This record gives sequence, C-alpha cells and structure tokens, in this order.
Amino acid sequence: MQVTQDELKRYEELQVIALDFARQGKTQDLKLMLQAGMPVNLSDHKGNSLIMLASYNGNLETTSMLIDFKALVDFGADVDKKNDKGQTPLAGVCFKGYLDIVKVLVKAGANIHENNGMGTTPLMFASIFGNYEIVKFLSEENKKLNLKFLIYLYLSRFLNFFKSFFK
Repeated sequence: MQVTQDELKRYEELQVIALDFARQGKTQDLKLMLQAGMPVNLSDHKGNSLIMLASYNGNLETTSMLIDFKALVDFGADVDKKNDKGQTPLAGVCFKGYLDIVKVLVKAGANIHENNGMGTTPLMFASIFGNYEIVKFLSEENKKLNLKFLIYLYLSRFLNFFKSFFK
C-alpha cells in the first residue's frame, strides 16, 4: 500500500496539532489522537516530545495522562527523553518551578541525576533558579543527603529569597 503525498502532508499536520495540544494542555483532545494511533513519544523538529511540551508549559493533567497512557497500551511517554539540546522534561520543570509536575515525573521514574548538558542536572536547574521547594523535594527523593545536595539546598533558598523581591 502506497501513501500519497496528500496523506503524508495530512499526517504532518496532525502531528503539529498533537504537539500544540500538548503545549496548550488540551488533554482530552490529545488523548483521542493517541488512542487513534499517534505515537506517545512524538517529537517536534527540535526534539521536544509531547511530555516535554506539556510539562514545560505547566500542564499537569496532560503530563499525567501521557505518563499514564501505558494503561491503555503497553507503554507510556518516555519521561527521560531528551530534546536536541540534551534536556529532559524534568530539567525543564525544575527550571520553570512546577513542583507538582516534578513530583509526577519523579514518581514515573524520571532520573533526578540525568546529565542535561555540560554536567547540569535537574537539581542544578532548580537550585540556580531559586526553586527551593523543588530542591528540597529532590533532596528527599535522593535518600542520601550529601554535601552537594546541602549546598544546592542552601543556594536555592538564598536565590529564592532574592527572587521574591522581583515578583
């Protein structure tokens, strides 16, 4: 069976729509597309997966649905899938400060020690951007609080203090 150029073009348009649904948090619309066969690990031209776009834009419900999609099929979204810059969804939400999404990703198995380029980790992103509650959560999840985690914890608390002046 041959696929026509028109069919290919339409499939590309549907992929863009799915990526937009993830970005905009249109959970039910995206779920319908996945149930119809759209790949759960679909990525855009920059390597940003559906879960990366949903989580980075603060869409907790959509992020959770993508992770839980494995209940409908035999797999869910890859929580550690990196984009073309080598960044994971967890690093993105640690930067943005979405604690609730951090918890969902970590519960789903996201690697809190994953290298996101030049040795940076999700913990470092949370710390550098003053997201103290995320650093605290990741430290508790690590289960072995060492000097490095303590430094990041205090650095994030310090930066969070100054961040409050600019809100």
